[in-house]
Amino acid sequence: MNALALYESMSSLSAQMAKAAAACDWDRLTLLEKECAGLARTLEAGGEPKRLTEAERTRKVALIRRILADDAEVRRHTEPWMEQVKQLLGGGARERSVRRAYGASATQ
Repeated sequence: MNALALYESMSSLSAQMAKAAAACDWDRLTLLEKECAGLARTLEAGGEPKRLTEAERTRKVALIRRILADDAEVRRHTEPWMEQVKQLLGGGARERSVRRAYGASATQ
């Protein structure tokens, strides 16, 4: 698969990822992210890219911009969710620490 085709595939996946994030479909988002990361690795391993025509270069830039816009959309949905999870997990850890520290003396 040539580099431009990889970018096309990554753009398609990133659009699907944005939709999955908007729907809070974290399982689907994770699967799509893994697939996209695999394409990125393939792109990186491709070595020196062939020279692109002006039209191909324009298309590549448009695809990269679309991928970045989709990434921003995914982050817009995932970052608040991740913060909630962080607070939930952090709160539980603090509660356990307090119980360990004060639990024994509270029962005496």
